[in-house]
Amino acid sequence: MQVFKLREREQLEYSLRIRRTIPSIARLLHRHPTVIRRELMRNTLPGKRYDAATAQRLASHRARITNHRKIETDDALRTYVTDRLTAGWSPQRIAGRLRTRPPPELRGKTLCMETVYQWIYAGDGRFGGWYQHLRRQQPKRRQRQGRKPKKTIILERKSIHERPPEVLERTRIGDWESDLMVFSKQSQALSVQWERSLRLCRIHRVTDHSAAENERAITESVDSLPTPLWKTITFDNGSENVCHRTIRDRFTIDTFFCDTYASWQKGGVEHGNGEIRWFLPRMTKLATVSDGELEAIQEHLNNLPRKVLGYRTPNEVLADAIHQPEVH
Repeated sequence: MQVFKLREREQLEYSLRIRRTIPSIARLLHRHPTVIRRELMRNTLPGKRYDAATAQRLASHRARITNHRKIETDDALRTYVTDRLTAGWSPQRIAGRLRTRPPPELRGKTLCMETVYQWIYAGDGRFGGWYQHLRRQQPKRRQRQGRKPKKTIILERKSIHERPPEVLERTRIGDWESDLMVFSKQSQALSVQWERSLRLCRIHRVTDHSAAENERAITESVDSLPTPLWKTITFDNGSENVCHRTIRDRFTIDTFFCDTYASWQKGGVEHGNGEIRWFLPRMTKLATVSDGELEAIQEHLNNLPRKVLGYRTPNEVLADAIHQPEVH
């Protein structure tokens, strides 16, 4: 790294004041123009002109920062993080589980979720390509872009705004969201159901995007759990959801629908779809994926510790709920 001395910074300040160009300043100081531009960018206060004394103070302060990320200095901690990234855990789950249920060798040690992200994207982890073990597999951290569904007329449709307050507050078990997860250039898809409180998921293959196939898949999901664990289901306005009346009447489950072009209102299942995409990208040929593999993905997600559950897993909380007398 080419370190600037105070004398050089004073020459730089003077040259800027008499309106010399960056290339001419670079020749004067025997530096590359890129080095001059980097010095100006790093050591000029926002809205101010470059000042040699201020630049020297900022550079000196930066040089005194010698802290390193815990993951880079602690082999046991780094092994804990990399093992769980490999297993498909998110940084939030890694940090939360370590804080609430640490292994004996790491007791008393903690991590921040942001520390894990910074290690992956800006620390030593970037050289290992650990971002590829995250759900989105993005080389840079970006905001998620949504997509708009097609508008469909659905009979006896009840608005999401008519749902009981308990659904919004997630204060009870049994409120589900449903979505059809499609793949590029193929008729097969996945019918996904997601419980809002437990973050429990059910995944079933459908041979096409029809309402009959979606009805069959949802029926299998309902049959997989005790009846009291199904109180409501929230859908988007896709044509595959015209089957809601059959589901509603057969199982006495209240059904509700998002506003038009607002599938984000059932954000739980949309997030769940994102987790499934880590295993099954959009270009996946679903016909090559066995039912056993789909079940393994489902149970992997149901056995991930989640922050909202105190870093317990959905299956752990489900087991406690099933043993409650009112569930039987």
